Amino acid sequence: MSANIIAVANQKGGVGKTTTTVNLAASLAAKGRRVLVIDLDPQGNATTGSGIDKGSLEAGVYQVVLGETPVSEAVVRSESGGYDVLGANRALAGAEVELVQEIAREVRLKNALKEVEKQYDFILIDCPPSLTLLTLNGLVAANGVIVPMLCEYYALEGISDLIATVRKIRQAINPQLDITGIVRTLYDGRSRLVAEVGEQLAKHFGALMFETTIPRNVRLAEAPSHGMPALAYDASAKGAKAYLNLADELLARVGKQA
Repeated sequence: MSANIIAVANQKGGVGKTTTTVNLAASLAAKGRRVLVIDLDPQGNATTGSGIDKGSLEAGVYQVVLGETPVSEAVVRSESGGYDVLGANRALAGAEVELVQEIAREVRLKNALKEVEKQYDFILIDCPPSLTLLTLNGLVAANGVIVPMLCEYYALEGISDLIATVRKIRQAINPQLDITGIVRTLYDGRSRLVAEVGEQLAKHFGALMFETTIPRNVRLAEAPSHGMPALAYDASAKGAKAYLNLADELLARVGKQA
């Protein structure tokens, strides 16, 4: 059985895409699932946040999408997270330019993953905060999208843009692609603005909203600097527990879809 391939995406930056990717991966691994994280962002934050030195990578996403290295030879293990990582560093930025000249450039990642997709239960793709050729590769390879978002007014416009993008990709390239769910990140329930935006989200997107919210949490913010998901850094932290709950919700949704 092939993996559930889920892109974690939002064209707006600073909404917790990488935090969600890394911590959801660790939570799924803690529940016995085989997980691969793909870092599609040239900043490589999902790589370092998983305890991997991106500067010492012999191969990563860059070599994979250019067809120089198979995924199986580029994957490294996150000992702190309990999952595998296809890492990234600044070299990945060059792939955007090099891919422009390539045939079928938008399906490079999708084709590369065929080699390993039966070895994992979940493949989570951390996408850059813009609709680049790398993000397009992530969305074309995926069968679902998790959208992390802040409860602020500008977020409503941003998520509408992303949903429109997903629809276009589904119609033109990847008919399997759909929104798996929307998760509210950096959530502070004491804020009146957050409550108002939350009500609007529920009204507009209904069942797409995950019930779990990810709180503003010091331990969650500290964990990446130690190269660990929050679950490994401090399992008692509210943020770590929230991602475990999110993993349960995701497993329930995937089970219903299956």
